[in-house]
Amino acid sequence: MNKVDLTRSAMERVEGLSRKDAAALIDGVFEDIQAAVVSSEPVKIPGFGQFKVRDRAARMARNPATGEQVKVPAKRVFKFLPAKALKEAVMSKRGAKSSTGAKKAKKSAPARGTGRAVAKKAPARKAAAKKTTARKKTRR
Repeated sequence: MNKVDLTRSAMERVEGLSRKDAAALIDGVFEDIQAAVVSSEPVKIPGFGQFKVRDRAARMARNPATGEQVKVPAKRVFKFLPAKALKEAVMSKRGAKSSTGAKKAKKSAPARGTGRAVAKKAPARKAAAKKTTARKKTRR
């Protein structure tokens, strides 16, 4: 869903609302949320969640490529915390779609440590010889 879809939805929900007014309403809501979060004020929407900014302290991290210690500076990060109702709605939707596929996959896969025989690996195939194409030599 994008801004155009939100505008259409607002127009359908409120009769007599023009596209221009709906877009202005959506823009206004986003601007208000942004202004509150930038000023470190959390925005709480019951049943949906809350938007807020958290301060992260400076820390020492490790560069995985070289293994050397790197200092990570302190920073402010944006965070969205979903409400319990939103989490439950998302999880119930997910469970309805993948429940049959997950059950079938679990039944066919043997459990670890059950003493069942492990399937043998297929023998390695020999690499096919490279074919060279004959080139016609031209005289000059």
